[in-house]
Amino acid sequence: MMGRFSVSSLVVAILCLVTREFVCKGETQLVICLEYDREALIDLKRGLKDPEDRLSSWSGSNCCQWRGIACENSTGAVIGIDLHNPYPLNFADSTSRYGYWNLSGDIRPSLLKLKSLRHLDLSFNKFQSIPVPKFFGSLKSLQYLNLSNAGFSGAIPSNLGNLSNLQYLDVSSGSLTADDLEWMAGLGSLKHLEMNQVDLSMIGSNWLQILNKLPFLTDLHLSGCGLSGSISSLDYVNFTSLAVIAIGGNNFNSKFPVWLVNISSLVSIDISSSSLYGRVPLGLSQLPNLKYLDLSMNNDLTASCFQLFRGNWKKIEFLELGSNKLHGKLPAPLENFAI
Repeated sequence: MMGRFSVSSLVVAILCLVTREFVCKGETQLVICLEYDREALIDLKRGLKDPEDRLSSWSGSNCCQWRGIACENSTGAVIGIDLHNPYPLNFADSTSRYGYWNLSGDIRPSLLKLKSLRHLDLSFNKFQSIPVPKFFGSLKSLQYLNLSNAGFSGAIPSNLGNLSNLQYLDVSSGSLTADDLEWMAGLGSLKHLEMNQVDLSMIGSNWLQILNKLPFLTDLHLSGCGLSGSISSLDYVNFTSLAVIAIGGNNFNSKFPVWLVNISSLVSIDISSSSLYGRVPLGLSQLPNLKYLDLSMNNDLTASCFQLFRGNWKKIEFLELGSNKLHGKLPAPLENFAI
């Protein structure tokens, strides 16, 4: 839950662009979409399988009134497409039909005709056995791209690195892979990166150095990705705005990443179940904004509770250090936390 703190303002800022109406002189005025964009959306619909008829509103002349579509106030250009499944099966009542609101089929390159498209969300659908379309890397205006758990499979196309305006990227999925992350160097505007469960076991040991080149990154989620190799040191720390790092469930076999104590913006750290060893740095207690810390199930992390917890820990709300080699007694104010 802590992973959503710093990204909430980003999502709100992007979604402020995703609106169908605007107020002028005290009156709500209807935005009329561009015919060229309407035709592109109609072609997109033709390629989709929609068993629950979610796109029934996609008819008529004004696509700005269609479900999941947002338009620019001043021009009527389509700037947002939100087709995420609002009722994915694992969140739905087992007796409800809503678990089956999955879109599938083909995603046609008519999307490329939407020159102003900034927001695209296809998450929690069922595009089974098709790869992430390579032409997504040509949607140059995109600021938000969410393909998480959408059924795509295979390698994530490296030309997503062409999306220099992208601020939010979520491709979390157990059926996607990546052989390297070099392409991410082109995502200079990226603030939120989520790749949970993506198979990254083949990317080598330089992934951290690559992501460190993203100066505006605030949220990093790479849990359960098969990552390995040392994360204990960085020559310099460039992502000094990092608020959330969630990289648990990997196999680093590494000393604790001491460079984290130099990132004062950190709110949440989860490096649980990741084969870390060595001393937990005392500097963690001095992080002024840290609320969530989970280093559990690493087995070989060591610390003296007396030394570690005599620090400030001013804002800590969740603390989990179980299944490690900690010794000593917690100070009274922290007795209710798990170690």
